[in-house]
Amino acid sequence: MRASSAVRSVRPLSVAVVTLGCPKNQVDSEVMRGLLARDGFRLIEQPERADVVVVNTCGFIDQAKEESIDTIVRLAKLKQSGRCRVLIATGCLTQRYSGELLKEIPELDGVTGTGDFQTIAEICRERLAPAKTTVPISLTEQMAFLYDDATPRHRIGPKHSAYVKVSEGCNYRCSFCAIPSFRGDLKSRPIDSVVREVEQLAKEGVKEINLIAQSLTSYGWDWRDKSALVRLLAQLAPVAGIEWIRLFYTYPTDFTDELIELLAKERKLCRYVDLPLQHINDRLLKAMNRKGSRRDIEQLIERLRKAIPDLALRTTFIVGFPGEGEAEVEELEEFVRAIGFDRIGVFTYSPEEGTAAFALGDPVSAEEKAERRQRLLDLQEEIAGERLAAMIGKKLRVLVDGPADDGSDRLEARHQGQAPEIDGVVLLEQSKKQPSPGDLVTVEITDTIGYDLVGRVTPM
Repeated sequence: MRASSAVRSVRPLSVAVVTLGCPKNQVDSEVMRGLLARDGFRLIEQPERADVVVVNTCGFIDQAKEESIDTIVRLAKLKQSGRCRVLIATGCLTQRYSGELLKEIPELDGVTGTGDFQTIAEICRERLAPAKTTVPISLTEQMAFLYDDATPRHRIGPKHSAYVKVSEGCNYRCSFCAIPSFRGDLKSRPIDSVVREVEQLAKEGVKEINLIAQSLTSYGWDWRDKSALVRLLAQLAPVAGIEWIRLFYTYPTDFTDELIELLAKERKLCRYVDLPLQHINDRLLKAMNRKGSRRDIEQLIERLRKAIPDLALRTTFIVGFPGEGEAEVEELEEFVRAIGFDRIGVFTYSPEEGTAAFALGDPVSAEEKAERRQRLLDLQEEIAGERLAAMIGKKLRVLVDGPADDGSDRLEARHQGQAPEIDGVVLLEQSKKQPSPGDLVTVEITDTIGYDLVGRVTPM
């Protein structure tokens, strides 16, 4: 008995960080994992085996909030059935609803916000103390913590691919979006900090860098420098070992001629643009407080495709916004058909407290929103099928990720137009010499399966 107690007393405390939401949340979790490891905690992936469980929540839309709450409730059961001693919720949802969460889920030992990631180890130690009490931890006035190159990170996912957050917050005030209320205004990292981080990631074997922000094309605008993103990319491209640099969350009216020119000529910049449009009807764009008009968007896409003929274009739309009727949905369908996007994502509108659109109510039924969403997705499936079929016979450079998740013996890879996790993949046929994860190889496309391509490794 005494020996068993002695073993328990010296065993490092284990912690599991459960991540919900977008890649920006993933980076926040990686930072928290790095800080917890530096403090002596042992990182594990199984919450049911952890002494401490930290849930990094998402609070973007109703569906994300529901998933966050359901996850917290499920993990709260570990306080009785597992070894969990401390359960902490953090992130976007908790920044908005800390008091409500503690009231509704008494198993929570602490609730922190987006400005407290840097103190997560201290918070966990405090809650592990015998005299701990279940009360809110005062949320910092700083809306969101922005890490730098000196901040420890314990990354999640493939060793050869990494997300890098270059700024936090947003100066836009889209009427449907609550993010600025809990992430704050735009705050950009210094260029040299981002470059140093990417250089370190390259030394660790990373070949693909995915740059993320609330609005990437606004990077540096808080310094009144609209050329900052171009200057950052120009310094990242020469970093040895980095092969691909991908841009996420680019605001349509923020593209400069210099940025388009650099995307066209720099081989390390992926021929991929993630361009969230939200809608195309001018009246709804104005109601959403989005900058620019349909004509502005069409002209931008024309400029991009003229400069980068092999560009992969992804966008997202919101259906069911107050004031949207059948005519606006048909206009959106017509636009999607005319542009021929490679991929689209479609969200259904949910009224968010604290946003300008909240006062407009929610006049479109959930059933109608779902039907409109499905119409767009069905249309996009046809378009994507045609675009993918046109790639059969082409040779592409792909980055190998690892074993396919379809139960086969094939490997998964991606070309520049396929972002990790959200887009399709290239399934590699069996070959005598199978490539390894992180390898860049040339494949010839032989077939399509749904949104995926099939290819065989071949000489360039």
